[in-house]
Amino acid sequence: MVRPYLDNQNFKFIRLEPNAVVKNFDCGDIDLNEFILKESAPFAKALLSVSYACVDSAYGKTIAFCSLANDKVSISDFNDKTEYNRFRRHQGFPQRKRLKSYPAVKLCRLGVDVSARGNHIGSWMLDYIKSMFVVSNKTGCRFLTVDAYLAAIPFYEKNGFVFLNETDKNNPYTRLMYFDLMDIVG
Repeated sequence: MVRPYLDNQNFKFIRLEPNAVVKNFDCGDIDLNEFILKESAPFAKALLSVSYACVDSAYGKTIAFCSLANDKVSISDFNDKTEYNRFRRHQGFPQRKRLKSYPAVKLCRLGVDVSARGNHIGSWMLDYIKSMFVVSNKTGCRFLTVDAYLAAIPFYEKNGFVFLNETDKNNPYTRLMYFDLMDIVG
């Protein structure tokens, strides 16, 4: 899906190389700011995550970023085998091979600079990430997962994410959510 409000030729989605330096980014969250400004490069060098940025090339400013890592949806994410099997049936997995986990990509971090808020750039980035794994899925990836901050849950729900289970519903900080990439494929 192409978002019409980002029909700006100046916005580019780029992979941040391990030696990339991002300056002057403020999404209003100290932890997210610290990650993109100081920690994303060491994480990339250690092969723990890959960060991407939405850059306004006219001004050379990073207006949003995300960080991705490998993940899985596993039997251990559910209260019991029955709940996991119910999830599996709902997803329509082939029955010949019953796996104990299914490949996913974790959206580790997502931040939009306060100067760019209200332009749906976070949703655009999610659409871009979804298309990355549907169009050029290099190793097999069925789900996007996120440990969503409670305040961000409505944003993720608006973008098609649902709760994986109810085991963390009383967590005061985050909830585990997922997006099934088959929802795009059809």
